Amino acid sequence: MLQTVQVFSTPTCCPTADGHTQAGIMALCEQMGAMAYELLISDCDGVLVDSEILADRVMREALGSFVPSEPLEQLLETTFGQTTREVLRRVEERFALQLPQTLLAQIQARSEALIQAQVQPIAGVREALEQIPLPLAVASNSRRHNVLASVERAGLTARAAGRIFSADMVERPKPAPDVYLLAARTAGVAPERCLVIEDSPTGATAAVTAGMQVLGFTGASHIPPGHGDTLRRIGVLEVFDDMRDLPALFARLTQKRAG
Repeated sequence: MLQTVQVFSTPTCCPTADGHTQAGIMALCEQMGAMAYELLISDCDGVLVDSEILADRVMREALGSFVPSEPLEQLLETTFGQTTREVLRRVEERFALQLPQTLLAQIQARSEALIQAQVQPIAGVREALEQIPLPLAVASNSRRHNVLASVERAGLTARAAGRIFSADMVERPKPAPDVYLLAARTAGVAPERCLVIEDSPTGATAAVTAGMQVLGFTGASHIPPGHGDTLRRIGVLEVFDDMRDLPALFARLTQKRAG
């Protein structure tokens, strides 16, 4: 098990969204003795960086010449968080067609180029995660080189060093729990001592299936109305839409779990 809890340096006078300070949050957590959680695991796309809306644009453009827009829209609303390969498989199954074999690579290349050129970090994510006194891991359904680039864009490479995991490192992508279980196993932490941040039903299902506790983040650009209710039905503990709220939310969960 992880024995050392590292507190990361950010100004202690900076208030969170509800008026708490980092110093107060850290003091509260330390008063609990052994931490209620031992590892924080974050999804990448839609949690660290606002990339889902860019990838979705590429997908719609690529499939628009094969599938009518309205039924395509309806299907894509149900594929949030799935791998590109799985989305294409579902399109072929739903519309009884065979897409070009080169389409997967084309979509991946276009999506990666657009994200590299335009993606922005989720507002406040680096500052929020630096205030959580737990080791940070990243577990994503994207390919590893994309995850590494996005973590760097979010300013969290050092914070998550040695704990970045991707779909191409496991046999089954999300919604299977494999990538989350790999993150926990590598860190030497039991799944029930892991706290996860997820934005998609696919990812939340993976983390819940892994036996972890999950927070649902709904602050990215692609989030549809009512999405928080969808995440709650899967079993997330809390839903929040502003990363500035995370430190106080973490302190509240820690206090509740320890009590």
